[in-house]
Amino acid sequence: MRDNARNWLQTAEKVFNFRRDKLNDAEHADLQQKRDSLHALLRGNAETAKLKLGIESLEGVLSRVGGKIHPRSIVQEYVEFFVVAAIVVIGVKAYFVAPFKIPTNSMWPSYNGMTPYVYHDDMPAPGPVGKLVRLLAYGAVHQEVIAPRDGKIAVPVYLDTEGRGHLEFQKKPGRKWWIFPAVVREYLVYIGEEPVRFEVPEDFDFEWAFRDTFGFSRSQFDEFVRKSRSSGNPSPWVLLGREAIKGKPLFSFDIMTGDNLFVDRLTYHFVRPKPGEGFVFHTDHIDSPSMRNAKGEQIQSYYIKRLAGGPGDKIEIREPVLYRNGMPITGAASYGMNARREGQYRGYQNHGLLAAGSVVEVPADGYLALGDNSYDSSDGRVWGFVPRKDVVGRPLFVYYPFNDHWGLPR
Repeated sequence: MRDNARNWLQTAEKVFNFRRDKLNDAEHADLQQKRDSLHALLRGNAETAKLKLGIESLEGVLSRVGGKIHPRSIVQEYVEFFVVAAIVVIGVKAYFVAPFKIPTNSMWPSYNGMTPYVYHDDMPAPGPVGKLVRLLAYGAVHQEVIAPRDGKIAVPVYLDTEGRGHLEFQKKPGRKWWIFPAVVREYLVYIGEEPVRFEVPEDFDFEWAFRDTFGFSRSQFDEFVRKSRSSGNPSPWVLLGREAIKGKPLFSFDIMTGDNLFVDRLTYHFVRPKPGEGFVFHTDHIDSPSMRNAKGEQIQSYYIKRLAGGPGDKIEIREPVLYRNGMPITGAASYGMNARREGQYRGYQNHGLLAAGSVVEVPADGYLALGDNSYDSSDGRVWGFVPRKDVVGRPLFVYYPFNDHWGLPR
């Protein structure tokens, strides 16, 4: 009851401060008298019954003179709650801890962007309950493309400048969660003479799902495309040597959400980033053609890579090992696993700024960030150094999805 009395005195103080110019002499005197009376009861350690009477007396006058301050509607209560909550969240996000979602697989397998989980004939997709469970636990969204007829499957392919095979696609406007504007990739497959079009999110690696569906490894698909391009075939379309069956899934896969993590925005205000740490930065001031969109506008986004070198460090790649100041780099388990090409780590690849034989020195006001998935990473080898002012922070905790990455960062 004493806590309750204090709360009512605070409300009375607020009403007085906000509405003193609106109160007439009688209202002012009545409010002041009831406040002083309840305050005296608190100072005198009055019993519960007397405190209750004092509260009821003050509440009565507050109801008459409180205006919009008291009594407040439920709408006012909720608005105030959410405004305060928003201020707290914005403040925490700006200065302490911010949520971040891994957009691509340049850091795979240390961190995942969107990845596919492919269903084959011997393991069909789960039913509605199973899909719901996978959505909640892993952020898995099921995609299925059904064959409209029987026939041979043909796909358009091309080779990039480094001799790697890819599927043709077009970018087009789409929707995220059926509401927000987004960019999607549209792929086209022919079954016999009938085209089949389907869309996936722009950052989703559909080629990964395609290779898993048809049993290609990365190197096997590259070789398949190279042979098709060297056969004198002027068309980009190639037959897969597979047959589609009408009414059966041509592709059936889940799009698994990228890792969602909290980023520590505070530490780097006091200590310098260390090589080997996960490294989150924004791209606003990275001066490179690869950081501009088709209109020539600077890409403004957040990236995560691993810090390879700070000011004054000399960095080079002698495949598959990354070197810092003449020695194999240390500071993260992924460095050693890439050097040994252990498990899913395929080693560091010479490319761009770090071509074979090149040694680069990190400038005094910058950092060099590289992806753990060196063969499929657009990183500092492509767009250069991260300015010091663009550093955001380091990974703190992977909070979703609930897979083997959940917990402290790698």
